[in-house]
Amino acid sequence: IGLNPGFAVGASMTSEEYIPSTYDIAADHVERYLATDGADGYEFHGATCVILTTRGRRTGAIRRSPIVRVCEGGRYLAVASMGGAPKHPMWYLNLQANPEVTIQDKGEVHNLVARTATAVEKEELWPIAVAEWPDYENYQKRTERDIPLVICESPT
Repeated sequence: IGLNPGFAVGASMTSEEYIPSTYDIAADHVERYLATDGADGYEFHGATCVILTTRGRRTGAIRRSPIVRVCEGGRYLAVASMGGAPKHPMWYLNLQANPEVTIQDKGEVHNLVARTATAVEKEELWPIAVAEWPDYENYQKRTERDIPLVICESPT
């Protein structure tokens, strides 16, 4: 996994453009995590977490979301489950519009490019995500939508 300080490949994301989540628990989690390089917030309700940074597809603002840490083969996997809600999470819609993302894993910031896994890739990688957070299986059962699995990897 490439380690480059900063926010995103080819973009100048600045903290002045950051808009916190309207979901207070997520906004607080992000704030604590970033302030402590993950010392507070890396472990959360039995899962290890990282902070995913995307650019808002409508506002162009920086958006940050805590997600379960899933690593595989030098890349991060992100599960767009939203707890099994009928809609995709906003961060997933944002990265579809702009796939340049960062993931902060404790004190390391990784500049990555995100893409939705193909059906074949998802079949292979889904068990890895479920091993990190078993509730992903329950979330998929709760919704009719196919929960996207996102691969975040170093740009080529």
